[in-house]
Amino acid sequence: MCLKRKKWCLSFLALLMSFMMLAAGCGGKGTASDGGAKQQADSNVTIKMLDVGQGDAILIRTPEQTVLIDTSDVDEKQKLSAALKDEKVKVIDKLIITHPHADHLGGMSVVFNECEVKAVYDNGQAATTKLYRDYLKTIKSKGIQYKALRDGDRIDFGGGAVFEVLSPTEDMVKEGGHDEKGKINLNLNSVVGRLVYGEFSMMFTGDAETESEKGIMKRHAPKELKSTILKSGHHGSKTSSGPKFLRAVQPEAALISCGKGNEYHHPHPSTRNKYTKYKIDFYRTDVNGMITVETDGHYYTITTERGTKNDDTGN
Repeated sequence: MCLKRKKWCLSFLALLMSFMMLAAGCGGKGTASDGGAKQQADSNVTIKMLDVGQGDAILIRTPEQTVLIDTSDVDEKQKLSAALKDEKVKVIDKLIITHPHADHLGGMSVVFNECEVKAVYDNGQAATTKLYRDYLKTIKSKGIQYKALRDGDRIDFGGGAVFEVLSPTEDMVKEGGHDEKGKINLNLNSVVGRLVYGEFSMMFTGDAETESEKGIMKRHAPKELKSTILKSGHHGSKTSSGPKFLRAVQPEAALISCGKGNEYHHPHPSTRNKYTKYKIDFYRTDVNGMITVETDGHYYTITTERGTKNDDTGN
């Protein structure tokens, strides 16, 4: 059932939202004619958390652009390549790398070799790995537009969809992302941003940890954080999804990208318990496969390849 605004529509039937939009005029727009139905379908935003093992790769399609956030792990290149081919992705208007860890940057060669990439964004924090050096060389050799993102930036995803950057700040990057013990932790400066499309919003967190979450809450008002859906930070690790952050974001659902039987026990039991405590439905790629969110800016559906929400049959 589609409920207005406060109660969003959740479903595991891939065609349910389209059917309801046509049959009931979902969103208060009235019943669409054939021409109107096509226009309404073309105006949807689709977010797919690809099933690429222990890494992140999230494909976003707006009415005008194709965006990819992260590129999975080095060992999962074949999964990423297959997923992009299945989705018939040939052009990526915007590629966002949240931070230069291998499980987010690892499949960049697949993306650059198999797709036309028009623009690349990251947090501007350098890494010492060959993977990172090759990434920069490719951007330069192909003449791809590049920008380092900072808190306060806004990226137009086309068709009315906007990505509002919440972290990192310039000072955070200059400091280098050191933890309390003085050790460099690249997770801390992950690009964190909020995709806003009409009344729908989704918080993207990379591998941001609780220290980063605290900084975001200090710098931003609650209205800038509240999101319909949360991309679970750091693959559902216990180092992310702090209680105060969850209360600030108030998501109705969380999506977790993690590998089956991973050695880190992601998503961590403590994180799953927090989601349960705050009545946040969660979906995980190791159990549910690819997770798809589709929205018209008023209502949304979540569909999965297999399994059900809050399924703990993984780790």
